[in-house]
Amino acid sequence: MSAVSDRLPAFPWDKLEPYKRKAAAHHDGIVDLSVGTPVDPVPDLIQKALVDAADSPGYPTVWGTPALRDAITGWAERRLGARDLTHRHVLPVVGSKELVAWLPTQLGLGPGDTVAYPRLAYPTYEVGARLARAGYVAYDEPTGLDPAGLKLLWLNSPSNPTGRVLGKEELTRTVAWAREHGVLVVADECYIELGWETDPASVLHPDVNGGSLDGLVAVHSLSKRSNLAGYRAAFLVGDPAVLGPLLEIRKHGGMMTSAPTQAAVVAALSDDTHVHEQRERYAARRTALREALLAHGFRIEHSEASLYLWATRDESCWDTVDHLADLGILVAPGDFYGPAGERFVRVALTATDERVGAATARLVGR
Repeated sequence: MSAVSDRLPAFPWDKLEPYKRKAAAHHDGIVDLSVGTPVDPVPDLIQKALVDAADSPGYPTVWGTPALRDAITGWAERRLGARDLTHRHVLPVVGSKELVAWLPTQLGLGPGDTVAYPRLAYPTYEVGARLARAGYVAYDEPTGLDPAGLKLLWLNSPSNPTGRVLGKEELTRTVAWAREHGVLVVADECYIELGWETDPASVLHPDVNGGSLDGLVAVHSLSKRSNLAGYRAAFLVGDPAVLGPLLEIRKHGGMMTSAPTQAAVVAALSDDTHVHEQRERYAARRTALREALLAHGFRIEHSEASLYLWATRDESCWDTVDHLADLGILVAPGDFYGPAGERFVRVALTATDERVGAATARLVGR
């Protein structure tokens, strides 16, 4: 067991514990803006679907019910502009983090293969490569990578942590380059319904992929759009030549989403109203926090989408974390997402209106 754990970096969030204790000592309590975990209620129609499916004594299938596959294909066509999807183009997964961590292993990657991901990125991309014993490399521009041995190219738009969005032209160029060199593109699009200053595009859109999903897979999650982080519900859409073998592997591994969760996902993907309502909540919190951070002397970069503000005071991220902890506010240090984030912090929008109000008041000195 130690041989596996020894491949992994130290768990970064453990380093934040002293600052969490300091923030919690504030007389008005902590405002935790460090982790992007939803705090608002699960919409009633989703809860009802879950409860109605609670009497599910049999094993669910890894591929999901036909109703679930219909809901995924329908949503991807309606929301992302994908075309001509069939059930072979989709695969439910047990939360997107599980998929990210184990995808290189399930693809059969190992020593001599390389996984690439953005310079500022979700740490689990690297973890997945390490678990597979594959090499890994961070990039600024994917088409500048050495394609020799490169087997998996992660894209992330909108980005965690920066909120940066890749435009259609950039996505199109990257997809063409990857196809030219036989590299699988997996696009993490979990924040795609949370664009603020732009409407993020998907690699599934024919303007990006030329009408073909060959060599392309998109990862989507219901954690953010529908407050379903506790349900562990996500899915893949893309090339059947990739998803078919993954389905077989996941059958052997028993990687199945629970039957009640599958029913809840059908309800969630079939309704857009609750998504718009949740977006409005986040938009209001984003405006309040952004204005307060700017008034406090921060500079905000990117952040045109997703659930975070990428903020800096042009100092060490840990100095900023300590400064905000003195105000009872906990944020994530930018170096959690790579050395390029060493002078930034990530500020999550996932706190209640009351706690966001407390943070803004402290930042502006009220």
